[in-house]
Order: sequence, then C-alpha cells, then structure tokens
Amino acid sequence: MTESESDGGEGSNLTQSWSQDTVMGGKVILRQPIKGYRAGLDAALLAACCDAVSGQRVVEAGCGVGGALLAAATRCPGAKLVGIERDLQAASLGRDNIALNGLQYRVQIIETPLPASVAKLGLEPFDAAISNPPFFDDPASLRTPDASRLGAYMAEEGLGAWIGFLLKSVREGGSITIIHRADRLGDILSLLAPKAGSVRIRPIAPFVDAPAKRVLVRAIKTGKAPMVLLAPLVLHDRGGGHTVQTEAILRGETALGWD
Repeated sequence: MTESESDGGEGSNLTQSWSQDTVMGGKVILRQPIKGYRAGLDAALLAACCDAVSGQRVVEAGCGVGGALLAAATRCPGAKLVGIERDLQAASLGRDNIALNGLQYRVQIIETPLPASVAKLGLEPFDAAISNPPFFDDPASLRTPDASRLGAYMAEEGLGAWIGFLLKSVREGGSITIIHRADRLGDILSLLAPKAGSVRIRPIAPFVDAPAKRVLVRAIKTGKAPMVLLAPLVLHDRGGGHTVQTEAILRGETALGWD
C-alpha cells in the first residue's frame, strides 16, 4: 500500500486532504479522505460478489469514493457501472479515482441525493444493483461518529428507501446485492418481498466460532426460487490475520460466489 497527501485530486476543488492507497493487491488505486469514511472490508466483499458479465450494466447506490465500484469494474471487465453519490467531496474523489484507474469509458459517478428511481435520472433499468447502505436509520441507536462520517453511517431516508431504489433500478430478472448488519436481515428480507425472490444469503463471521456480524444478500427481481442460506465466509483465524479465503478475496485472486 502506498500513501500520499494533498489538498485534492487533479481537477477537483477538494479542501480535505486524502491518502492514495492501492487495494485488490495493487490492482486498484484509491484516493480517499484521511478523515472521514474510508472504503474497507464491506466494500471489498460487495465488489467480490458482483458477477456482471461483459455488456451488462450495474448501478451502485451510495458509491462514496468508488471503493466497491472500481473493484467491481476491475473484477468484471466489459461491464458498465454507474455510481450514485450525494456527497460532493466523495463524488469528486470518486471521479479522480475513475481517471486514475483508466476506467472512464465504462464507469461514471452521478452526484445526486438518492432518487426514487433511476428513471428520474434518465437511465434505463440496470442488469444488477449493489449497495452497502448506511447501517443505521435511527439516530437514537447510534453513537454519533466523527461528523465527516455521519452520512455513511446514517440512512436519513431509512433502509426502506434504499432497498426501494435498488428494486426500481433493475429490470425484471435483474439482481440486487446488499451487504449489511446481520441483525437487519429480517428487515432486508421483508423490504425485498414481494417484488424480489430467489434470495441467497451469505453470513460473514469474524471467526469460525463466532456469530455472523454481516450478511451479503442477493435477490432476483421477480425471482421465484426458494431461499438458500449459504455457508458463511469466515474472516479471521484465531491465530491472527485473515483466513486464506478472505486474503485471496481481498487481493482480487478469487471471487465470492453465490454457490
């Protein structure tokens, strides 16, 4: 990993300093704020289970500086991706990151609050939608983080608005993929039904003998297949460090499939 600091990227009007890092084993360059929300493991796992093929179109709701968006684009050559982001500074850094990685011809970021549907943006339905929605929608349940991170933690519109947008973003038969807190799984499933089915759930556990703290949920719009609970992804060994599977995922050497 490399790091440098600046007052902003080329062509941007940022006043917040940033670091320049590499992720996916050096395959993706990522500028992100030194203070504020930074792309981490959740973004990496969301990208790792994006399986769009060449010619398909993917939208990410709340793309930030492009951590998941650019990793997914790198993993899915030939797919076209659009990120939706309301934060000015994050969107500007995200555009810098698109240019740094030479992906301008198939990745873009639209700066706007979360709309009711992609149709309001003049876009056709997508083949797939991905998102890491803010984990909280009740201010009373959150110890307020640094002010610069608040937008990434708090879904002012509520989780229902995020999932509603994802459902309206994809064509019939399109996929919706979400990473979220494990204790919100019931809410997620309720919000996806009855418009989406064929749900597959991947628990994400910190250790093999610990409860899952995250879930990856994949649903198909108008899907009818039975729900499937997949084997968990275990992140860490008790001896320290990531498991072999997790390390390979983070380095971009393998995907996180839905089988």
